[in-house]
Amino acid sequence: MKTTLTAIGLLLALPACAQQAAPAAKARAANDADPALWVVKDQDTTVYLFGTIHVLKPGLTWFDEAVKSAFDRSTEVKLELVLPDQAAMTRLVMATGLAPAGTPPLTERLPADKRAAFTKAVVDLGLPANALDTFKPWLAATQLSVAPLGKLGYDSANGPEAVITAAAKQAGKPLTGLETAEQQLGFFSSLSDKAQIQFLDSTVDELPKLQETMETMVREWADGDPDALAREMNDSLKDSPEVAKVLLTDRNARWAQWIKGRMAQPGTVFIAVGAGHLAGAGSVQAQLAKLGLKAERVKY
Repeated sequence: MKTTLTAIGLLLALPACAQQAAPAAKARAANDADPALWVVKDQDTTVYLFGTIHVLKPGLTWFDEAVKSAFDRSTEVKLELVLPDQAAMTRLVMATGLAPAGTPPLTERLPADKRAAFTKAVVDLGLPANALDTFKPWLAATQLSVAPLGKLGYDSANGPEAVITAAAKQAGKPLTGLETAEQQLGFFSSLSDKAQIQFLDSTVDELPKLQETMETMVREWADGDPDALAREMNDSLKDSPEVAKVLLTDRNARWAQWIKGRMAQPGTVFIAVGAGHLAGAGSVQAQLAKLGLKAERVKY
């Protein structure tokens, strides 16, 4: 589940470390989160970088202190993606996630020793055993990992993207995406068939650890510990270089270029992207450093 959750977190809103040591973790109340925040600035431009986790349980407080102050100071808000309405998103998913006609059923395309576990995972969701057989492997993997999260109490309505979107609309701040839904789904769909099958295999193997993995990732995020998140990511993606390149490093590089271009214009921008993009050797911060820009960790 590390592989799938990392990939989904990277895509649908998880981060690369700043070039300085993170401040020491501090004790916090069980429901209080202090996720990591960075800032890039010059004489007339400030860009905040905030790492998100797309789904959370209710009751965790994070939109306060330095994060809220940075948001309030900003005149522009950027997310990875501004979601289209549900009907449009469903159409896009079906257009990019269904296998071409004539493709053998997905179950038959899996290694023989993975088929029983795959079928059990599908049935455990309350679906017919063949319900995902017309899906491309990447879509089956995401469905198997996302669907159980609701049963564990996680909801995108509690996630940072939903909260930031509502706050931006209420404050009348321009809200746009670094990418479109078509682009994001295209990243998954562009993966080779071999990478997609491997992605699904990893999901089936790791599904029993979903609850444990999510709890670990949320704790690391709430503690503002990007180094721990980076270790999780590196471990989960070490056997999937194609996935790492398409979903992580290539996108980080493009976003760093966007930020560099934005630094030429005055103003203050609040950027919220998946926390996995702001952690590790290939992070957005590391890409910015290559462009001569320094991201500093905001202490709070």
